[in-house]
Amino acid sequence: MTISETRYGSLRRCVVLFGAAGAVLIAPLADGRALPFLLLIAIVAGSLAMIGYGIYCHRPAYRAPWYLLAASVPLFAAGTAIRALGLHPSWHPVDDLCTLAASLCLGLAAVGWLQPHLFRHARDLWLDSTLIGLSALLASWTFLISPILRHSTGFVDTAPAASYPVIHALLATVLAHSLATVVRSETSLRLLQAALVAVLVGGMIESLTAAGTIAVDPEFALVPQQWAYLLAGLAAVQPTMGALRDAEDVGPHRSRQRAAMIAVALVAASLVSVVGAELGVADRVVICALLTLLLVGVLVRSERAIARSMRSERRAKYQADHDLLTGLFNRAALLRAPHRYREQWAGKPLCLLFIDLDGFKRVNDSYGHAVGDELIANAASRIRRTTASADLTARYGGDEFVVLAPRSRSEAAVLAEHILGAFMRPFELSCGEIPITASIGVACLTTRPTETTIYDMIRTADAAMYHAKEYGLGLSFHDELRKPATRHRISAAPRIQRVAQ
Repeated sequence: MTISETRYGSLRRCVVLFGAAGAVLIAPLADGRALPFLLLIAIVAGSLAMIGYGIYCHRPAYRAPWYLLAASVPLFAAGTAIRALGLHPSWHPVDDLCTLAASLCLGLAAVGWLQPHLFRHARDLWLDSTLIGLSALLASWTFLISPILRHSTGFVDTAPAASYPVIHALLATVLAHSLATVVRSETSLRLLQAALVAVLVGGMIESLTAAGTIAVDPEFALVPQQWAYLLAGLAAVQPTMGALRDAEDVGPHRSRQRAAMIAVALVAASLVSVVGAELGVADRVVICALLTLLLVGVLVRSERAIARSMRSERRAKYQADHDLLTGLFNRAALLRAPHRYREQWAGKPLCLLFIDLDGFKRVNDSYGHAVGDELIANAASRIRRTTASADLTARYGGDEFVVLAPRSRSEAAVLAEHILGAFMRPFELSCGEIPITASIGVACLTTRPTETTIYDMIRTADAAMYHAKEYGLGLSFHDELRKPATRHRISAAPRIQRVAQ
């Protein structure tokens, strides 16, 4: 489809929308009920045709919400037609049951549309939505349900009229849930949200009329509902209607939006006690129960927010001090070690082992970085199992590891021999067995360590490691560099060799 054709289609839809909207607004001004009734039939037929066209052409993955919308359209029209044609006395309460069924179908469809995906593990998200729903229900009871019950003319009339505010409170919850979580901007989704707003406006007008708060001409009361089905039909013909309910992430900024909505809802709920000062005993019991549930929900949400903040803080602290590939301490944590362990290491000798894998570059170049990362992770695991809990094991960078241990020179030599022995067994990697050896340089310190001395120890141990690697020693101390080379390598340790792919 060309750009000009797309623009022409958009212009045509705008003309249809504004034309239909104008007819909806003008129809109540006409004398008699013929024109509003004919317009209702046209809107119902048009909405059903647009829904059918959208399902046939765009083939949405989740069709149940659209089928529910299609079912609600004739039910709503039937209830309205019974009242418009003057059949209300003999057909009552069929008209109310049809309208109530239409509202239920529309509510179920809204749940299917407006949640971005099934948040099975997002308990905080549903808790926020529940708090918003309780606030909406509290306002509905105070301003709509309780007045309807006080003006009761019988169970047949009162029960459906009192049920509408409950359904509309649930619809308001779904709408708030959608606005606070959905980050997409598809045209069909925005049209559906606008349709739901129109339904809520129309439902509020009808409930206030039933409560005797206001008096509105029935033809004008139908305008928001007609707008709602017109917008829903237009949403069905949008190509984006097939992408609704696709999975998406809900970022932290969306949690702040939900918190803002909850704050507004709680402020509104706090005004209920003032507005409802003349409510009866039953009303006060219901309001107190809902306020208690709101308070408990807010406390639970606050507790979960604190726990989530603590988990995030611990995770950030862990990531700041640890290497993500191996789980060992990183270079920054190594340099902070003298300050962190100054009490445990006070008065003890300190040795630093600088470990480098022999032939790692050859393995990395031959089998790729994924195998190289796998080798580094396995080597880190072997080094960590060899060291004690009092030793600090870190990945210095690349295939280089550092063990900072409060040990004497002889104890450091034993530890280094154990680490070399841990590399005698080939590594079982995804590409096969890879034999790898290691070279270790050791630097010892007898004075109190500082960050400066740690830098010096790393430098001297690194030089000793390169000395051991150059002469094939396996292990070398920093004070042996000017002495005749002493062979420390375990004779049984295999040398790195190219493994056939």
